[in-house]
Amino acid sequence: MNEPMDPDDIAATCYVAASDNPTPIELVKTEDFDTYLEGLSDAQRTWLDRQGFNARRGQFAWLEDGADARVVCGWDGEDNLASLGGLPMSLPEGDYAVTTPVSDLQLLGWGLGGYQFLRYRDAKRTPARLVIPADADADKIVNTTLAVALTRDLINTAAQDMAPSHLAAEVLALADTFDASCNVVEGDALLDLNCGAIHAVGRAADDAPRLIDLVWGDENHPKVTLVGKGVTFDSGGLDIKPASGMRLMKKDMGGAATVIGLAYLIMARQLPVRLRLLVPAAENAISGNAFRPGDVLHTHKGLTVEIDNTDAEGRLLLCDALSIACEDNPDVIFDYATLTGSARSAVGAEIAAMFCNDDALAASLAESAAHADDAVWRMPLHDDYNHMIDSKVADVVNSAASPYAGAVTAALFLQRFITDTSWVHFDIMAFNTRNRPARPEGGEAMALRAVYDYLEKAYGTA
Repeated sequence: MNEPMDPDDIAATCYVAASDNPTPIELVKTEDFDTYLEGLSDAQRTWLDRQGFNARRGQFAWLEDGADARVVCGWDGEDNLASLGGLPMSLPEGDYAVTTPVSDLQLLGWGLGGYQFLRYRDAKRTPARLVIPADADADKIVNTTLAVALTRDLINTAAQDMAPSHLAAEVLALADTFDASCNVVEGDALLDLNCGAIHAVGRAADDAPRLIDLVWGDENHPKVTLVGKGVTFDSGGLDIKPASGMRLMKKDMGGAATVIGLAYLIMARQLPVRLRLLVPAAENAISGNAFRPGDVLHTHKGLTVEIDNTDAEGRLLLCDALSIACEDNPDVIFDYATLTGSARSAVGAEIAAMFCNDDALAASLAESAAHADDAVWRMPLHDDYNHMIDSKVADVVNSAASPYAGAVTAALFLQRFITDTSWVHFDIMAFNTRNRPARPEGGEAMALRAVYDYLEKAYGTA
């Protein structure tokens, strides 16, 4: 088996600071194509015609003039990742430089489009490399590329190599890199911390459940807490999933992967915040001591939870972690989780469903999501649906019996563990089901860049 790729190598294979003779890339707006043709020679127009080039988005062609050659790329005129995101793995290997003025977001698309997951096989080719223009924010572009690549790598890794202990090792390594503190509570010690829900979900697995807790930054800075669901594999527990539903469950730690990537970016960019990262990690396995439908769990907040379905386990990890997150009164909590199929039914696989108890915060996040080309859509925390998670024997039930509003009732469940704190819950797919420019099929860091954009605007940079 190949060793994991160093994330720094990922950026190095996509970008270059300078090059002696890079091939020029020229963006041509679709609506300006006829005007563009007027400036070409007859031979050049014929050359583009033979390649079927009409400047549609994502289309590219070669123009040669004697010994010189350049790439012309169709562009819809929008500032997005797709402008350059389809080129790194489509153009021949080598160095390129964009001659058309482009934004940092478009340049980032190049790095995200050059991503390859290479833990278990060798690369068939390297991405084409792009010279980062002198006026671009190279540090932000490269570190965002690394953060997304880290997230994607963690999600794409097979569950055999991404158990709770492996997730803990990733966060401990992150703490070492950025001089952060990190505490890991493991196994039965979770019961001493009153985390009966995390313990119950993971106790049937050989690799014990854990609560991973990283803290970084000046304690006088605004407190930002990230919480990520870390179910490293989800069999469904005793309410076992069918084979088709289990096939992609290595990605059920996508929430944890995303907050780890976001934490990397915050620390690498030295945002002036007091960061706390909480990752409850467990494998939802089956054995003689697996938790059962009808069991009642005792949580960190003191609420009791009746188990309706063992396959609604992610919210059980999160409820203990969110309760702990609230204890030091952070300015804002963001949680990420591959939580419900209902959210996918509502917004599809390519949009992060967002629940928020703060209207102004939700509006700002929507603006940041649009600015970062990182789609989110706000969903309602509809209080009247709380009746669906009432229990006859405990304070709350973990899964509503109703087939309706599953993403909403899951969010309402989590809200019961939040105190007076601004809170955002992202219900995400964490996986691209198709190849798109800058978004290759496989693990994906959904809503990571949207939240980072918000944090940078809200708190500034160092």
